[in-house]
Amino acid sequence: MGFTPRAGLILLLAGLLGACASEPPRTREFVVLVPDRDGKLGAVAVTSTYGNAMLDKPYMATRYEHGGMIETAPAAQEDVRKTFAVAIAAQPLRPVSFLLYFLEGTDEYTLESKAAFEKIFSEIARRQAAEIAVIGHTDTVGRVDYNDTLSLRRAERVRNDFVGRGIPTHAINVAGRGEREPIVPTADDINEPRNRRVEINVR
Repeated sequence: MGFTPRAGLILLLAGLLGACASEPPRTREFVVLVPDRDGKLGAVAVTSTYGNAMLDKPYMATRYEHGGMIETAPAAQEDVRKTFAVAIAAQPLRPVSFLLYFLEGTDEYTLESKAAFEKIFSEIARRQAAEIAVIGHTDTVGRVDYNDTLSLRRAERVRNDFVGRGIPTHAINVAGRGEREPIVPTADDINEPRNRRVEINVR
């Protein structure tokens, strides 16, 4: 047995854990679980006056009509994608995070991070309305106030480079954390390359 979806019926997308459809059933309700863009899958609990079902496999679906029991069966993947093409295309991209590293005491990228910048820019450019947080950090070499300033310079350098490539300034928030949040905890005045970084969070 399988279901063929009809336009106008309900589509629930992956990433909903323990979601529940508990409203009284209307005529011919249809719920189908679809993987997200990365192929990850959540689970959906469907409950009505006439029974309940748990969807936890790709393209599993339930259908119930007014006065009838819940039926569960796989839906044809191609039919689901055709019927709900607009809803599936509207799924937001998942948030992503990146790190860029810097030469000691400067806002200059390491050689590896120069290449990584291009990949980050490409990821941002894929999004129609990206929101970007850029947070600068330092190692523990130098005074605290100097490192506060340096971490902000690093974050501003990244922001300016994004803006120079066409990303709107208003989409980017910058901050400097100085030496307060090291990836690798160290004593004071320790040169640790992994702490000389900018974190970039994109959603």
